[in-house]
Amino acid sequence: MSNIDRGRTDLADWVAAQPDNFYRADVRFQRTLERLGGAVLLDRIGARLDTLGAECATTLDAASQVNNRPHNLPRLERYDGIGRRIEAIEHHPSYHDCGRVIYESGMMGEYAEPGGFMRSLAMFYLTSMCGEAGHNCPVACTAGIIKSLQSLGTDALQQKYLPGLYSDVYDERLDGAQFLTEVQGGSDVGQNATRAVKHDDGTWRIHGEKWFCSNADADLILMTARFDDDVDGTRGLGLFLVPRALEDGAPNDYVVRRLKDKLGTRSMPSGEIDFVGAQAWALGLVEDGFKNMMRFVINTSRVYNAIAVAGAARRAMFVARGYAQHRRAFGHRIADFSLVQETVAELVAESTAITVGTFDLIAMFDAWEAGALDDAGQAVLRMTNNINKMRTAKGATANTLRGIEVLGGNGAIESFSVIPRLHRDMIVCENWEGTHNTLTAQVLRDMHRYRFHEAWLADVRARFGALDAPPLADLRAFALGRVDTLAGALDEVLAMPPQAASLRMRPLMDDMGRIWQLAALCRQAEHELAKHNDDEALVIAKYFAHHWLAGPGEALVEDELAVIARLAVG
Repeated sequence: MSNIDRGRTDLADWVAAQPDNFYRADVRFQRTLERLGGAVLLDRIGARLDTLGAECATTLDAASQVNNRPHNLPRLERYDGIGRRIEAIEHHPSYHDCGRVIYESGMMGEYAEPGGFMRSLAMFYLTSMCGEAGHNCPVACTAGIIKSLQSLGTDALQQKYLPGLYSDVYDERLDGAQFLTEVQGGSDVGQNATRAVKHDDGTWRIHGEKWFCSNADADLILMTARFDDDVDGTRGLGLFLVPRALEDGAPNDYVVRRLKDKLGTRSMPSGEIDFVGAQAWALGLVEDGFKNMMRFVINTSRVYNAIAVAGAARRAMFVARGYAQHRRAFGHRIADFSLVQETVAELVAESTAITVGTFDLIAMFDAWEAGALDDAGQAVLRMTNNINKMRTAKGATANTLRGIEVLGGNGAIESFSVIPRLHRDMIVCENWEGTHNTLTAQVLRDMHRYRFHEAWLADVRARFGALDAPPLADLRAFALGRVDTLAGALDEVLAMPPQAASLRMRPLMDDMGRIWQLAALCRQAEHELAKHNDDEALVIAKYFAHHWLAGPGEALVEDELAVIARLAVG
């Protein structure tokens, strides 16, 4: 066999060895659900996750690749053949192939009953291994609309729209969008100027421009608009539900100006939209619009963002680790080289931490909705959701870059692997639902105004303190020491002038995110030791702490070379 033939055979073997079922391939994910939801959760959705895992690794993966090719991206069609205004987005058939796998999993219908966050996001995690795929952003927006309607909608609106939002029939389901950003505001939504005018029939009419409108052809839009020109800032923003079509089937009164040419999430249409008297309904009291938007829309989207990047980070690991085991250089598999082993070990540890840490957060979301969180628990949820959104997005982008590094020159080729598309999607996810600066500022405000960090520190101390498995003793002591150090640093920040405090807070956000993830990894390690007599999660937890949290002279791993070699092989 020639060197060329051997090289191509090795690549073919790598492709053939990739998972054909993402659920079965991800033992940590399976056991995380086992720890958090037990037999009740797995009895309910385990078989569906297994089916979906196979569909995502085959049908969805292939269709998302085809749909993201430049000539298959969405196109704006504002008029039909005889000149009637339709404001439609034309999609390649592969877009609908993706949508059928995602929506017909039944993930949206899980919100019809309590415990929906864990069940629905478990499915979303698997679909996110294929990137945004044209639909995963709309899924997050649809969840936000469901939560808003369930809590704020009138009986009539709930009966009209919730069945379609829950539907697992792709051609019958309703999907959602959230349009918040305006050209002059960005994250400063208090500058938003789009207006809502109330009509005698109780509906509203929306006038103005929204600058970044993802899922531009959504069936339902959740948006903010100013209900009183005399009330400035966020206090003057109401929350409104806008249907795409009116009762007679005609398009509602808004115009898609153009579609955005985005770096990532390109299969999903984002546009600029002018509202020229579009019919809408207020959700909840208009004066509570901003508060409700944050509670039901942004909080939901931030945890969806974290799971979206978790799936992508995990997929990058599968691709890169498999490549390292099949690719040869200088007479060896590249997985035999210690530098490659370390990169793969980082891929494993980072993706595991993102996944396990975020599902621990999701468990808190379900507890919150069940009324099981006291004031301190709600403070922890709010703090962690913002910290976790930032830390997971940064970690996932780092993981896709690591994957590209393992693949070398091939890593930059869009047709060679999914990783370049995942990387582009991750960069978008870093900025969606709150930039790093916005999230840092919000956490710092919550510390100053409400002292939420005190509840958060107490919570993570309790999580580490509850660990009683002897193999975790050194990690427990190390982590509690790190929490004490972090508490002192946060006190120092609160005593600083505002500008200096914000700069000092940025790296502390990373530390807080890593501490939360380590707590989840330790709990997962304890579970797997007790339930499965398996120390893999413990090895990952120790490597994670050793690699990203330990200082000079602190050794949590006895033989680092042996550990990275073990993680690199899997």
